[in-house]
Amino acid sequence: MERADRVVENERSRPVFNAKVALARTIGRASRASGRGGGTTLPGRVLLRLDPEAIARLGHGLNRGTTIISATNGKTTTAGMIAGILAADGRHPVHNRAGSNMTWGVATALLEQRGEEGLFEVDEAWLPRVTEQLDPSLIVLGNLFRDQLDRYGEMEALADEWARTIAARTGRTRFVLNADDPLIADLGRDPKGTAREGVVYFGIEDASQALPELQHAFDAKHCRRCGHPYAYERAFVGHLGHYSCPNCGAERPRPEVAATEIELRGMDGSRSRVRTPSGEIELDLPLPGLYNVYNALAAIAAGLQLGVEPARIGHALEGTRAAFGRVETIAVADVPVSILLIKNPAGANEVLRTLLLESRERGPLDLWIALNDKIADGRDVSWIWDADFELLAAAARRVVCSGTRAPEMALRLKYAGWPEEAIEVIPGVETSLDAAVQGADGRVFALPTYTALLELRKLLSDRGLAKEFWR
Repeated sequence: MERADRVVENERSRPVFNAKVALARTIGRASRASGRGGGTTLPGRVLLRLDPEAIARLGHGLNRGTTIISATNGKTTTAGMIAGILAADGRHPVHNRAGSNMTWGVATALLEQRGEEGLFEVDEAWLPRVTEQLDPSLIVLGNLFRDQLDRYGEMEALADEWARTIAARTGRTRFVLNADDPLIADLGRDPKGTAREGVVYFGIEDASQALPELQHAFDAKHCRRCGHPYAYERAFVGHLGHYSCPNCGAERPRPEVAATEIELRGMDGSRSRVRTPSGEIELDLPLPGLYNVYNALAAIAAGLQLGVEPARIGHALEGTRAAFGRVETIAVADVPVSILLIKNPAGANEVLRTLLLESRERGPLDLWIALNDKIADGRDVSWIWDADFELLAAAARRVVCSGTRAPEMALRLKYAGWPEEAIEVIPGVETSLDAAVQGADGRVFALPTYTALLELRKLLSDRGLAKEFWR
């Protein structure tokens, strides 16, 4: 018997559990009323402390099934896209839309929302636990990149954990996997290399979008099956691309959902032609960068698996709005500030590539870069030396470096060839942002790490320029 069934079968415990739920909800309301934050996590933390199996108990009511999304980069945006697709189909799932993606964020969403369907983005390390609790009908896995090694360890260890989770669910859960990430694609095969049941792949087929050479931030170098180095025909984002193993023959699977033609348009987004088993989708995506094309492909594949018509999927994605801190633009003192989260080499490189395209249209750019080393960021910030900041050396008019490790960020930019006279170090988030805006010649591009993003968003909320996370 599954744990979820064991947990909910004892109806005699229901009144006690209901009392715990009521207490957690009351604490959540009080937290939000205080204005001190914590509204996306505190209620769930309290409930899980009172009942460790609360996610299973609450999730048992999601009669139309649950979709779980996980990835190193892009899970918040992909989940938001899937939510938009479901909304276009008249469905409004319970969804941790504020991006709190550990168990307490999932528990909070289940506590405070009503619905028969679940949609949850889940932190990479918490995927096995949440999957065990929620018994999902669909799992969407986007990518695995080197990220926060002081917290999670090597990518291969995470991939092994994911492989065990998928093996345990084969035949009970459908899977949407990225064909272009060898770590993810291999999860769709059993130990003998045979394709697992219920797997759909997505990927990019347009060779014109390939990088001229493999980036320094290139993570998945060796075959998970035999340990031999992969041979790459082309790479698109970090190690995402077309690959094969010359030793054992393992190779990229052909994706059922694929972008066959892509036109990138800087910060204005992209146009793509997407092949699907149900016909082509002409997609005009308002979010920039090749990484968002990957997010859209994952969302399209998931939408099809969830029974949504292709035309409705395409229309929904064309109306996509930026997720919290993911290319949203907010006016500060009448100056547009476009916020692009950076948190690891691969993700940062895609932001830098997008801004390089933007500089060719707009001219020199004004930037605000905030580097923190708090627990949620990862204490090790050496990743900035693997990101290709050299790309913008000739494109930056002015940059203000902020955060707990602002001097290290400034040093990295200096070594990347950015003009010293263009670099200013102001550690405090509020002071540095105001300085960046006051000295800007037009738009400011804000590149914060995760906790710096939270600080920035709270600052903008306190000033009445943005909504609170949980609203």
